[in-house]
Amino acid sequence: MAVTVLLSSLAEVSAAEKKTNNFLVPNATFIVELIAFGIIVYLIGSRIIPPINKAMEARQDAIRQQFAEADEAKEKASSAESEFKAQLADARKEAGRIREEAREQGTAIIAEAKEQAQADAQRIKEQAHAQIAAERQQALTTLRAEVGTLATSLASRIVGEALEDDERSARVVDRFLADLESLETSKTARNGASA
Repeated sequence: MAVTVLLSSLAEVSAAEKKTNNFLVPNATFIVELIAFGIIVYLIGSRIIPPINKAMEARQDAIRQQFAEADEAKEKASSAESEFKAQLADARKEAGRIREEAREQGTAIIAEAKEQAQADAQRIKEQAHAQIAAERQQALTTLRAEVGTLATSLASRIVGEALEDDERSARVVDRFLADLESLETSKTARNGASA
């Protein structure tokens, strides 16, 4: 209401001034416009600009916070990346170490298997030699018995008298077998020298 009264009084003053219009002296319309402009500037400055400034500051704070969070996330990502690279390098070193251990274990297993095979071969060879020696001894024993019997019967036919004396027949058989062994040894020696 005060504004309408003010405007109406200004309108009256403005009408009176129109009659005496001097361009050097400002008229009442100019003063009213100046006062209205001041009121509008005051209202804008006190009522409109503070909430806008407050909203802009809040938005700037939010942007600053987002930048800080982005920087923090970037730092975390770079630290996680460096940690990942370190773990990857450790894993590669561990894999290399495991491969080297496996290679060494494989070599050790192969060497152990070779040693075991050589030991088994040596044992089998010794068993074969022992078996051959036993069979040879058994063959000699059997041969002596049979050759002794045959030699005694043959000698008794040739000589014409009975050689039934066991000691005498054993001596004849032993002498015969010794002659056979010496003959075999001399043949083996000749074959070994010629080879």
